[in-house]
Amino acid sequence: MGGMWPDKPQTEQLIVRAKDGDVSAVNDLMDRHRNSLRQLIRMRLDNKIQKRIDVSDVVQDVLIEANRRLDRYLADPVMPFHLWLRQIAKDRIIDAHRRHRVSAKRSVDREQQLCAPRGYDKSSIQLASILGDARLTPAAAALQREMAKKVEASISQLDQKDCEIIVMRHYEHLTNQEIGQILDLSEPAASMRYLRAIRRLKSIMQDGQNSIDS
Repeated sequence: MGGMWPDKPQTEQLIVRAKDGDVSAVNDLMDRHRNSLRQLIRMRLDNKIQKRIDVSDVVQDVLIEANRRLDRYLADPVMPFHLWLRQIAKDRIIDAHRRHRVSAKRSVDREQQLCAPRGYDKSSIQLASILGDARLTPAAAALQREMAKKVEASISQLDQKDCEIIVMRHYEHLTNQEIGQILDLSEPAASMRYLRAIRRLKSIMQDGQNSIDS
């Protein structure tokens, strides 16, 4: 498995051992996902909220909750372990945004704060190159950082569904199959939604470039 989460085969081996009552396997299962959870939470949690609460504390809360629910998951693993863990993390992130509302003017929508990551230049630059414009992948580091900001700003203009699927695909590096499992869609439906989101993102970026050029 590429990107944010650990390799799947070793996770599956640990799950088999955990089902057999191996306590060390449970500990290993949680420990090997700790850094992935930290990346996810740091990316998804509003920067202003991160000044109030420690990302490591949120990670620990997720792992404690996962331990509490693990027997139920092992009895009926409805999705891959990393997606199950991701759902618990997302609930914790939503709770943190509710408790530490950054601004009363912001939407109370459960998903409002979970999009448009900031400071993930590598993922943003890779996404820019996929959008197909040679100008989006300049060699100079300073220009690349500037392009990353433009990509992130454009993502924030997407509607929630489009924003979410772009972030899952290009920042969390989930596959269309995994996204389908999260959104309760077939893999082709998830792929189609992703392609529509990419088209809208490209249009927003082109509109922004046209307004600068004019």
